[in-house]
Amino acid sequence: MLTQTTSRVLEPSDLDAALAVLDREPVANAFVTARVRIAGLDPWRLGGEMWGWYEGGVLTSLCYAGANLVPICATPRAVRAFADRARRAGRRCSSIVGPAEPTAALWRLLEPQWGPAREVRAHQPLMVTDRPSEHIAPDPYVRRVRKDELETVMPACVAMFTEEVGVSPLAGDGGLLYQARVAELVGAGRAFARFGIDGKVVFKAEIGAVTDRACQIQGVWVAPEHRGRGVAAPGMAAVLRYALTEIAPVASLYVNDFNTPARRTYERVGFQEVGAFMSVLF
Repeated sequence: MLTQTTSRVLEPSDLDAALAVLDREPVANAFVTARVRIAGLDPWRLGGEMWGWYEGGVLTSLCYAGANLVPICATPRAVRAFADRARRAGRRCSSIVGPAEPTAALWRLLEPQWGPAREVRAHQPLMVTDRPSEHIAPDPYVRRVRKDELETVMPACVAMFTEEVGVSPLAGDGGLLYQARVAELVGAGRAFARFGIDGKVVFKAEIGAVTDRACQIQGVWVAPEHRGRGVAAPGMAAVLRYALTEIAPVASLYVNDFNTPARRTYERVGFQEVGAFMSVLF
């Protein structure tokens, strides 16, 4: 048993203790919790290491170190320990993302060695709701994407990712990993879209992370030629109805603070701001 204050890479046998930390903030931690519940703590299956911070032998904070670096329930002392470990390992992630306060503290410690970042999004409102939209009727044409429609929906997914992140998901491996992830969501029945009479995507969104306590809506996109026509709110209301009736009791999302139209849409559908995330993109 660890009796001192220390950090270490967690092992599969630490799963219950890690889940206890993750469950303290089920909405904010949904992304990592979903991965851990599927893959456990084996780094190969998880796609990265899980670092743990112990106070007096008790696991109190985590940091997921994979394609993203994600501080979880991280105290100031834990953040310093995670920053030390990250500096020693060198940057292997494409972003740092998590609750705004610990993420900002982590970035302040890492920036001298890891900077400059390609972009820093310091305030991304975290929004939640636990009830279907009361004021916006769901779009009846928004439905689950079928497996045979993957090629039809992929261009919209690529366009959304490129707009949102600033780089194409097709870079590097030609988009193999990204296409596999989209195919996974389609296969799981968690990709939704409205198709126009020309067969092209008008609106789309996915339900990414899923736990028994919360799910996270992501990838919300309206085709440019349909923007400003009242497509987004009914589309979101439809996805929200699916999310709450079939997947989890709480739906969440986070949005860039500068994306005023999106924030207004989510508020109209019934989402309320409960906190903030921060993303550092490399």
